[in-house]
Amino acid sequence: MGEMTAGGTLDRRAVVAGLLQERRELLVVSALGSPSYDLMAAGDHDRNFYLWAAMGSAAMVGFGLAQAQPDRPVLVLTGDGEQLMGLGALATIALRRPPNLTIVVLDNGHYGETGMQPSHAGRGVELARLAEALDFPSAETITELQGVEPLRRRLHARAGLHLAVVKIEPRNWPRALPPRDGVFVKNRFRQALGHSPS
Repeated sequence: MGEMTAGGTLDRRAVVAGLLQERRELLVVSALGSPSYDLMAAGDHDRNFYLWAAMGSAAMVGFGLAQAQPDRPVLVLTGDGEQLMGLGALATIALRRPPNLTIVVLDNGHYGETGMQPSHAGRGVELARLAEALDFPSAETITELQGVEPLRRRLHARAGLHLAVVKIEPRNWPRALPPRDGVFVKNRFRQALGHSPS
């Protein structure tokens, strides 16, 4: 393992807002907790799929969505603790390589929802290197805000499966709570894709 790298200096809300500029056909899946609050703070949208009580599932939900909607870019917003719980998902995703899927790990090196205990990422586990070892075709670590714009362009271009670890400051922002009614979120999302509610 590398040295202690407990997060970074980037403002998580600025990162997410930057990724969502001119979102066009972008579909977004957000992990429970802070990634969903960040997504909501950037503006509620019919094509936002917020997850509740599903730790470790965001990447796989995004993977399924990318397969079902191959002509649209899919962004997964997750945290380091949440993605560490779903490492097996990354292996499956790497094998299938959906070209329209981008996974962004907002890495503050802590478990923000349970009291800011250091996560494995905060103790040196490097998720971008794990993705490379799992044979992701592209993975990177972003430590400067200037790296967000090229990432945004890349995901809209559907330039291939990509994982980006964005080093954010270990700070809890005020919660911007998205809708908590799962049936409502699901049906709204389905309608935005042109399907009838189920």
